[in-house]
Amino acid sequence: PPAVDRFLRYLQAERNASEYTATNYAHDLQQFFAFLGHHRVGTVTALDVRRFVAHLSTQQRARRTIARKLSCLRSFFRFLCRDGTLEHNPAAAIPTPRLEQRLPSFLDEAQTARLLETPSTHKWQGWRDRAMLETLYSTGIRVSELVGLNFDDLEEISGTVVVRGKGKKERLCPIGETALKALRAYLVKRPKRLRVPYALFVSQKGTRVTVRQVDRLLVRYVKSAALPASISPHSLRHSFATHLLDRGADLRSV
Repeated sequence: PPAVDRFLRYLQAERNASEYTATNYAHDLQQFFAFLGHHRVGTVTALDVRRFVAHLSTQQRARRTIARKLSCLRSFFRFLCRDGTLEHNPAAAIPTPRLEQRLPSFLDEAQTARLLETPSTHKWQGWRDRAMLETLYSTGIRVSELVGLNFDDLEEISGTVVVRGKGKKERLCPIGETALKALRAYLVKRPKRLRVPYALFVSQKGTRVTVRQVDRLLVRYVKSAALPASISPHSLRHSFATHLLDRGADLRSV
């Protein structure tokens, strides 16, 4: 519906939301209105939102997923109240599901070394994968931030990378010599003809790698290295922080 289009433009123009966030919100709203079977935002009631949440529960969706979708609906209807389209937010009073408390998975240093050495370097893609894993572990950045890196973001002399995080905010992030060495080796092997030459990490098609591609690669390497299946890209972020703390780093600095 037009209201959704206005909301998505508002997210990107005024809230400075990333393309990843906007895509997720668009998918959540599309799913909600598909469930309702109509696009009449003015007729949506709190009962409709409760029915949608119950529907997601019967599909055995994770509580975090349901909570995210409910947060999206609250933001959407709050926006419509602000612009005068609605008088009341039908999602405002719907309680958020209690989230399960999970300890983050992380690798010990030996497991991390085994994972980082898993990609085969018979082809250039293996050099790329080693560089991506080393960069994730060395910097502690998110996968969405990793795939958004451009060639010019790498500052070898200062040992830093320019990272664009949530809300498109930029920050300088230190990167270790081991990761820089892996990046140099990858850049030597990287194809010269690319559809997106400015992207740091590219796919076989010459385009920027995606979050989903990195997720799939990690699943494959975790299996090859005989590591716990629960290990995810975010686990490298937790491993980075845990190992720094174990080596005496200050918690506030981490």
